[in-house]
Amino acid sequence: MPYIVALTGGIGSGKTTVANEFAKLGVPLVDADVIARQVVEPNTPALESIKRHFGDGVILPNRDLNRQCLREIIFSKPDEKKWLNDLLHPLIQQETQKQFQQVNYPYLLWVVPLLIENNIHHLADRVLVVDVTVEEQIQRTLKRDKTSLEQVTNILNAQVSREKRLSYANDIITNHSHDTDLSDKVAAFHNQYLTLAKIKK
Repeated sequence: MPYIVALTGGIGSGKTTVANEFAKLGVPLVDADVIARQVVEPNTPALESIKRHFGDGVILPNRDLNRQCLREIIFSKPDEKKWLNDLLHPLIQQETQKQFQQVNYPYLLWVVPLLIENNIHHLADRVLVVDVTVEEQIQRTLKRDKTSLEQVTNILNAQVSREKRLSYANDIITNHSHDTDLSDKVAAFHNQYLTLAKIKK
């Protein structure tokens, strides 16, 4: 099993941008969001369960999951969110472990937006937090998702606070809007993780 670095951060912090910088250096990525989409692709048992539970309204005409519709339901009804999590989390974990085993590199970057919220930080050897201000998170998410301030605020409130997330960090990488040295920061962490992976072996 390779050394596991979990990359996390709040919505709009730029996790994908940071992950892509690691990928450019040849680091394998295991992305929780990608896996979460895979387990609910058309014709999967999970999607059939979601359809039975929530009705046809959460399925698009092309038979994909209507994420926007489902998100609105679960953010306003905690019980429904719990039902969905209970269904999907075991499937996501199973696929995650499978992908971990397939990596042939000293370490991997496990991209997990809800690492702290889902209490799975202990599955990683090290936690790297992408940190920005709450104001930056709001501005970026509004611009990217073309959504309402209310929706962004709801998502932020559902995530742990910036302070709590930072308290779990072994390493912190800032990704402010005016930063220009992101690739240098990533390269430094990359060298550190290669060394730590060697020590663990």
